[in-house]
Order: sequence, then C-alpha cells, then structure tokens
Amino acid sequence: MAEHQQTSTISNKTQPESATPITVREITSASLLQGEKEVLILHEEEVYRLKLTRNGKLILQK
Repeated sequence: MAEHQQTSTISNKTQPESATPITVREITSASLLQGEKEVLILHEEEVYRLKLTRNGKLILQK
C-alpha cells in the first residue's frame, strides 16, 4: 500500500507575518494503523497507545 504523505505549511501566529512559515509533515491515520485498531508508539522511552474507536475517532493514551 502506498503511504500518503504530504507537507502542510501552517502560519505561526506568534511570529510576525514576515517570518518563515512552519512546514509540518502530514501522514494518514490509515498509514499509521495499517488495518489494525490500535498501535503502540514509543516516544522517549514512554509507550503511547493510539486507538481507533468504533465511531472512527482516534484516542491517544499514555
């Protein structure tokens, strides 16, 4: 399956308009979950659980 990735440019409200915009990488939840209902994410030696609910919402738990 091809992973959907794109970059999004957002404005930084704390910077003057002449400041360089921030670019953020965007990926789909489907590419993170890969058909599963939940995945574990390791961040700085902490484990987080990303769950897809029956209503199609995402929940991130520590």
